[in-house]
Amino acid sequence: MKINRIITLLLVAIQFSMMDARPLQQFIHEGWSFRQARGTNWYPATVPGVVHTDLLNNGLIEDPFYRLNERGVQWVDKEDWMYRTTFDVSPELLSKENIILRFDGLDTYADVTLNGKKILSADNMFREWQADVSSLLKLKDNQLEVYLHSPIKIAIPKWEAVPFRYRSSNDQSENGGLFDRKVGVFVRKAGYHFGWDWGPRLVTSGIWRPVTLEAWNDARINDVFYNQKAVTEREASIDVVVELLADKEVTVELKVVNRTDHRTENRKSVHLTKGLNKVPVSFTMKKPKLWWTNGLGEPFLYDMAVTLDLNGTEIDVKEQKLGVRSLKVITAPDRYGESFYFELNGKPLFAKGSNYIPCDNFLPRVTDSIYDKTIRDAVAANMNMLRVWGGGIYENDLFYELCDEQGILVWQDFMFACSMFPAEGDLLENIRREAIDNVRRLRNHACIALWCGNNECLDAWFNWNWKPTYDRQNPAYSELIWKQFKDQYFVTLPQVVEEYHPGACYRKSSPYSDDKGTRNHTVGDMHYWEVWQGLKPLSEFNKERSRFFSEYGFQSFPEFESIKRYAPHAGDWELTSEVMMAHQRGGTAANKRINDFLLTEYRKPKDFRAFTYMSQLLQADAMKMAMEAHRRDMPYCMGSLVWQHNDCWPVASWSSRDYYGRWKAQHYFTVKSFDDILVSPIEKSKGLLEVYAVSDRLKQTSGTLTVRVLKLTGGTVKQVVKKVNVPANTSTPIWTGDMDELLGGLSRTDVVVNVNYKDKGGREYVNNYFLAKQKDMRYPEARIQKEIIPVEGGYEVTLSSDVFARGVFVSIEGDTDNFVSDNYMDLLPGEPVKVRVNTSLASSPFTAKLKVVSFSEMY
Repeated sequence: MKINRIITLLLVAIQFSMMDARPLQQFIHEGWSFRQARGTNWYPATVPGVVHTDLLNNGLIEDPFYRLNERGVQWVDKEDWMYRTTFDVSPELLSKENIILRFDGLDTYADVTLNGKKILSADNMFREWQADVSSLLKLKDNQLEVYLHSPIKIAIPKWEAVPFRYRSSNDQSENGGLFDRKVGVFVRKAGYHFGWDWGPRLVTSGIWRPVTLEAWNDARINDVFYNQKAVTEREASIDVVVELLADKEVTVELKVVNRTDHRTENRKSVHLTKGLNKVPVSFTMKKPKLWWTNGLGEPFLYDMAVTLDLNGTEIDVKEQKLGVRSLKVITAPDRYGESFYFELNGKPLFAKGSNYIPCDNFLPRVTDSIYDKTIRDAVAANMNMLRVWGGGIYENDLFYELCDEQGILVWQDFMFACSMFPAEGDLLENIRREAIDNVRRLRNHACIALWCGNNECLDAWFNWNWKPTYDRQNPAYSELIWKQFKDQYFVTLPQVVEEYHPGACYRKSSPYSDDKGTRNHTVGDMHYWEVWQGLKPLSEFNKERSRFFSEYGFQSFPEFESIKRYAPHAGDWELTSEVMMAHQRGGTAANKRINDFLLTEYRKPKDFRAFTYMSQLLQADAMKMAMEAHRRDMPYCMGSLVWQHNDCWPVASWSSRDYYGRWKAQHYFTVKSFDDILVSPIEKSKGLLEVYAVSDRLKQTSGTLTVRVLKLTGGTVKQVVKKVNVPANTSTPIWTGDMDELLGGLSRTDVVVNVNYKDKGGREYVNNYFLAKQKDMRYPEARIQKEIIPVEGGYEVTLSSDVFARGVFVSIEGDTDNFVSDNYMDLLPGEPVKVRVNTSLASSPFTAKLKVVSFSEMY
């Protein structure tokens, strides 16, 4: 027994010795307080956080998202703010030779002092900041202060010093009391904080990402880059570059460990010199399990680790989830122009997805659960790509980890959008450092599909009348801005990508065809706004072609129950009310545009609640039309990224999910439009109905196609059933029919075309197609029957109607804490549909509050 006890004590001592040998980490997130710099009262603060949320939490401002409260907080960004905390450290941490204080994000201009000594100044929200504090730290009562300078007060002198004005189309300077001083381009912070056409002007300051003490002896792993040089199903060749930081000359053992396969891929003894050492370590994986996107296969991730040993003791480890895949962007001349598509593991990939903006104006409020739901909602809608748009942020690590895990590719913009920037001197160097920080942080993620220099800046220069305006004003100004533009996007950013993420694709801008901003729809990617902004009819979505649609969209309002959360007064429930206009950043033209399209394409809604419903159905139909057209045009078109996936505050916008995470009609429609097989009817030429089968599957499938023409009042006019083959990974016409024969003498306004494809495995794909505008369709009054059965987590609701019921919407009165598995669906006469409603409501209140409406009730 005594021997066993001795052995146990030795094992515990060894374990503690190993732990002591590793770097120590301490978060500095407790005990913070803040005050207005010119004030005297200190208040509790939350770190990570921002000034606005701290003011809100202390009852010093009202919720800026509620009704018109945004207007009352515009003073906040003109003030300086102070944050402070006191903290202790352990003797073990203090005994380390090297101690670094690290800020993962300071927003934006900050001076940091520790125990009375200034240790760093920050001037970029997107960079990481650190300082050596070994000589300043003590065991008890360390005083840490962060002085946050007003970004407005710093930027205005820079704006005034320039003899011309940098264009910045979405900076809401007037809302901030700055008149025409659009100063956002001078500040390296999230562009949308200064306002956008879907977001408020809330210019934040704060310690917005974690604060950490890191302490170590001898040597540590600074960074690891897994460069996947060549990947096939047979073999993956991976070059690992390990950055090791040493405080003296020392010999260490380095190991690359594949924990999934329980093997050491490589080990080597390395003699380090004092300072930064870059150590190459290569290995080859035989028959690797490849990473695939959502819908194509498993997004498999290996558990990799790089370990550092000194004298037989592990002194550091860097762990990484690694998706092994080959990913290329193929741009090659073809008979149409030039291809543009992603090739994953040797297979052409049709990109199905959405454009992503930050989930909140106050970024630290975006919880892990919000990130998880945001990515899972993309997966549920059969997406395989999100475009992280350039007016927001380089997202938190968790965002990319979830995309890795769920098989969602990320089109990653650098953070520049819809503006021209004074990119020279200190600012250009700041931009370069920002790019390095974020490329290095994100490059190991399997999800990173490409790096893009900016959003719409090149297109704006050549096609939004910006260049001609500068040319007329002063050609020298035009030349200077264009030189800054080229230095930023043609030189600096691609050099960073080439050096720090070799092999990755870099695009100079989006949309992009060539360096002159040519809108060539046979080359590159395209932002298509001719319907929403150009007021062309919805039918244009069926006609427009591009190699890759990286933006297109149509607005709608949130559902009425969501609106009641930020605009609860009945007086607010008017299209032109002050509150509705404050939560519509597209201006008066945007709401009028929705209404005009409704009158042209749909019907006049009977009231405001009906308007919100009908706006969603209009948006969903428009985007369904576009998504199907893009997929039918495969392989000419190989990408469809709708604008936009989410909102940063409660607002009428182009999103398919509102600020509260509620799915709009568009998101429900996307589930079917982006499914792995789409069966899509279209009347391309008058009198001829074509049915396309579009497949993302990598193998051919076969099954049964059923085409039915149904009377809206019930009954079948015509039915065709045939066996069909659906080729792999392309779009194919599988059936053509004569409309006169199909209609059998009935009016187009009295029928709906229903198509159904059932594959050999029994999976069904269904679509409905209308032969007239919605305003002309003669929908009968639908009386929808409901049958409710309690199930775990909610209820199963069976809906049925004896006539065709268009856009059936299920909601719970006064409640948004629920989820309906399918919604805004069409009910065919005599064919019941089951939906799942997840809710915590008891049976009686659920039955009383359950509301089911359809299109025919809304006008």
